[in-house]
Amino acid sequence: MGGADAIVEKAKADYESGDYRWVLQVLNHVVYADPSNMEAHNLLADASEQLGYQAEAGTWRGWYLSAAKDLREGVKPLTVLNFASPDTVAAMPLEMFFDYLSIRLNGPEAAGKTIKLNLDLPDIKDNYLLVVQYGVLQYHKDQQADDADASLTMDRSTLNEIIGGKLTVDGGVVDGKIKIDGSPDKFEEFVGLLDSFDPWYQMVMPIGWK
Repeated sequence: MGGADAIVEKAKADYESGDYRWVLQVLNHVVYADPSNMEAHNLLADASEQLGYQAEAGTWRGWYLSAAKDLREGVKPLTVLNFASPDTVAAMPLEMFFDYLSIRLNGPEAAGKTIKLNLDLPDIKDNYLLVVQYGVLQYHKDQQADDADASLTMDRSTLNEIIGGKLTVDGGVVDGKIKIDGSPDKFEEFVGLLDSFDPWYQMVMPIGWK
């Protein structure tokens, strides 16, 4: 298309003609190739804003206007926000809780690893088999594996503390909150594969751009 400058000039004409979606499409490539190109930044923000004004759905309107704001001002973190507060995690049904852990599992780091954990939660009378394999986490209710790397017994609240970073595996064992039959290292390895996400990310710009 003739390089970044030529694309921006063409995008200006497309913007004037109201082809805002196409402007977003082409300028997205420009800002990814050169995040410091402020002319592309500003035009991309203008097009996002226009699409936000025209959107009927609140979800799309919010996305477009938030994208425009991020492009113009950058991301401004708020310290009051916690998407996974202890109360929220504690209120999750176990299936939802394990789905949450599967989202947090770092797939590339987990690739090539196989971890099997029998989990017994006597306070709520539930047991699960957790399996990390092929870079994903699977869970199976009312199942236990004879070849598990470790069998763990703990209350649900203790599990919440470990996943929330409030309690270490070693600390739980010393305090008597966790009983482990097998390799505690495998449980620690599993916990270490869980990512903590930064909720204040750029909606448009490449990761790491400030």
